[in-house]
Amino acid sequence: MFEGLRAALRQVASALLSSKLSEEELEELEMQIVYYLLECDVALEAAEAVAKLVKQMAAELKVSRFEDRERLARDLLKRALVSVFEKAKWFDLEEEVLKARQAGPVKVVFVGPNGHGKTTTLAKLGYRLISRGLSVVLAAADTWRAGAIEQLKQHAKAIGAHVVEHGYGADPAAVAYDAVAYARKRGIDVVLVDTAGRLQTDVNLMEEVNKIVRVVKPHFKIFVGDALTGNDALDQALKFDQYVGLDGGILTKADADAKGGAALSFVYATGKPVLYVGTGQGYSDLKPFTVEWFLEKVLEASF
Repeated sequence: MFEGLRAALRQVASALLSSKLSEEELEELEMQIVYYLLECDVALEAAEAVAKLVKQMAAELKVSRFEDRERLARDLLKRALVSVFEKAKWFDLEEEVLKARQAGPVKVVFVGPNGHGKTTTLAKLGYRLISRGLSVVLAAADTWRAGAIEQLKQHAKAIGAHVVEHGYGADPAAVAYDAVAYARKRGIDVVLVDTAGRLQTDVNLMEEVNKIVRVVKPHFKIFVGDALTGNDALDQALKFDQYVGLDGGILTKADADAKGGAALSFVYATGKPVLYVGTGQGYSDLKPFTVEWFLEKVLEASF
């Protein structure tokens, strides 16, 4: 996981260690950092921001030959990466759900493109919530994709949740509304709303998910994106944020992500946190994302 980004940061560190920090070398260093990060699917704007910060901090360094330059290089990179993650307001979704459930069912709507693992990710979060003693109902608001309702039912049976459905072709907003009503009547803690995958360029489908959000008024709107799609996932997240106002993201297939740039790009572009990463096929393979975990993965193993 993140081997590509770790390798890129090793190259950056090497450049820092060998640099005499002249103006020309600083310019070259900045260009190298942008290039390395782009190779790891970090979005251009995020790569440029990190590179500029590293250059500025490197220019201010006064390094003696006796100092530990590896430590200095690691600190520079860490400070630059942290500055990107500080754009987001980080929160623990499960703790927020536990607090908010006192006022009625907590509503979470999942959005994202086709084929990125949205339904499975919803089930994984449901599993985590049920494991913490919460009751959960799933709303089958993906009324378009063939097999979507059956897939959600299979997940519900496996994790011990109920499904509210209206069948294919039904109004997704009505399904979500009825799921909330079902939860409120029976004292269920959480409603997880599955929605149809859609391309960010499909205005009609984006308006549909916007309608679901207007009707349900969810506590949380979560984008689910495939970490392997790189910059395309970033553009998708931005469009969904424009239409529904995201609260956070979940990146799937992080176990297969050899580059690692998606998390950095998502936070930089949207200003929203990455809440979890998918690390496998099992229901327990959903890991809370923390900045500390990310930095350990990409920095500590880089030196």
